Amino acid sequence: MSSKDRLAIFPSRGAQMLMKARLKGAQKGHSLLKKKADALQMRFRMILSKIIETKTLMGEIMREAAFSLAEAKYATGDFNQVVLQNVTKAQIKVRTKKDNVAGVTLPIFEFYQDGSDSYGFTGLARGGQQVTKLKTNYQNAVKLLVELASLQTSFVTLDEVIKVTNRRVNAIEHVIIPRIECTVAYIISELDELEREEFYRLKKIQDKKKISRAKADAAKAILKEQGRLLELQEEEEERNMLDQKDEDILF
Repeated sequence: MSSKDRLAIFPSRGAQMLMKARLKGAQKGHSLLKKKADALQMRFRMILSKIIETKTLMGEIMREAAFSLAEAKYATGDFNQVVLQNVTKAQIKVRTKKDNVAGVTLPIFEFYQDGSDSYGFTGLARGGQQVTKLKTNYQNAVKLLVELASLQTSFVTLDEVIKVTNRRVNAIEHVIIPRIECTVAYIISELDELEREEFYRLKKIQDKKKISRAKADAAKAILKEQGRLLELQEEEEERNMLDQKDEDILF
C-alpha cells in the first residue's frame, strides 16, 4: 500500500475514529447517489419512450395537417393575407412549470389558448368546414410540438445530470472509499505496531525489574548470611570466654 493510495494523516485513535466516520458518510452518500441515479435513469428511459412515441405521432399529425391545408386552399382559395391582417396577438401560448425528480428540476412546457379566435370568420363564404378542420389539425400539431419540446428539454437536462451523478458515484466507489479504507487499514496497522512496541518495552522493563529485584534479594541474602555468621562468631567467642578458667590468686 503506497502513500498515494491513502490520505496523509497521523495515525492515532482520534484519526481512526475520524476516518471511520468519513468512511460511513462516504458509504451513505454513495448509497443515496446510487438511488438518485437509478431514479433519474428510470425517468430518462420513460421520457425516451415518450419521445419516440410522440415523434411517430407527430409525423402522422403533420401529414394530416398539411393535407387539410391543401384541402382548405382548394375549397376556399388563398386566405393567407386575410389571416395575417386579422391576427394582432398570439392566441396559442406556452407557459413553463417545474417538475422535481430526485432533486433535479425539469422544465415542463404547457400549451394553453388565450383570447378569442381572430380569424373566426375566415371561410365563411365557402370552405368553412375545411378551414375549421385545418385549425383543429394545426392546433393539435402545435400542442404536440410543445409536448415534444418539453420532453426534449427534460431529456437533455436528465442526460447531463445522469452523467454528473454517475461520475460522482464512480468517484466515491472507486477512489474515495478505497482511499479511506486504505487510510483506516494503515492507521490500524500503525496502532498495532505501536501496541506491540509498547508491549515489548513494558516486558523489557519488567524483565529488568525482575533482574534488579533478584540482585537486591541476593544482596540482602548475602548480607543476612554475613550477619548470621557474625552473630555465630560472636556467640562462639562469648562461649569461649566463659569456658576459660582463671588461675587462683594468692593474697
